[in-house]
Amino acid sequence: MTAPVFTMACQAYDRMQPLRDGTVRLGGAQLNFLDLPVEETFFRMLKFGEFDIAELSLSSYVLTLSQGAPFVAVPVFPSRAFRHSAIYVREDSTLTDPAELAGLTVGVPEYQITAAVWIRGILAEHHGVDVASVRYRTGGLDETGRTEKVALDLPADVQVAPIGAAQTLSQLLLDGELDAVYSARNPGPFNTPGGGGLRRLLPDPAGTEREYHARTGIFPIMHTLVIRREVYEQHRWLARELVKACGAAKALGLAGIGETAALPYALPWLWAEVERTRAALGADWWPYGLERNRTTLETFLRYSHEQGLAARRYEPEELFAPEALAAVVV
Repeated sequence: MTAPVFTMACQAYDRMQPLRDGTVRLGGAQLNFLDLPVEETFFRMLKFGEFDIAELSLSSYVLTLSQGAPFVAVPVFPSRAFRHSAIYVREDSTLTDPAELAGLTVGVPEYQITAAVWIRGILAEHHGVDVASVRYRTGGLDETGRTEKVALDLPADVQVAPIGAAQTLSQLLLDGELDAVYSARNPGPFNTPGGGGLRRLLPDPAGTEREYHARTGIFPIMHTLVIRREVYEQHRWLARELVKACGAAKALGLAGIGETAALPYALPWLWAEVERTRAALGADWWPYGLERNRTTLETFLRYSHEQGLAARRYEPEELFAPEALAAVVV
């Protein structure tokens, strides 16, 4: 009997590379791994459902639960990131404190993107910046024409409007028409020598992020892994096998990250950062599964509902295939 072939779209992170190159196999199946930029994967999966398995924005996935539930997730999290460092202002801006954002106009690529949900939630809960106290403008960061991938029905007091068809958030920020931009990806000008006229809002964002984790225990989840629902319904075993394979791939992909005999990555002090990360977040600082991520997921789901995105406040268990949450004990 020929093993089924599933197409999986996911960026080839170090923790996914062993699945891409076949070092780790997906039990009972063959995997056609497509290494795509996250924005392309999200667009194609949400609009056309092109892939059997895909990395997907956690926020977008939660919104689909009340819009036909075309996907089912497994508790594998390809992307995580602290987002205090994802707030950008002009180099000459007087802003240095997140609390100063209240009453201002901020750009976001899409209102519903996961990074923006985390930023708004953290600003509201920890810095006193009510979500409705900020005016939001949406559109492409460095390219024109970006629109929301998922239909939204927001509270009347939340002001969200698209920028012009020929405008970009980066240029509007440089021109002074925006006070700040919340973006998971660095604005294009910021990548040029000297920051291109932009800087991060916080003077020490990494320090602030470490303090946030020490206080809350949260390492924000950005993306989860989903299976197209009709594929899942036909192959219920796939959810558990994905969890097993992704866990093995992560262990293998991160095994030598702190090696010092011969540096596996072209970063001279990566070993020091690995040691600091282990000290702050623990030996397995990128956990999969539900229980070790419960607080993080509960917090995100609360933020999504409070911000008028999720139809209701979901429980973490509702996000995932039940087969992916159970493991045999011998």
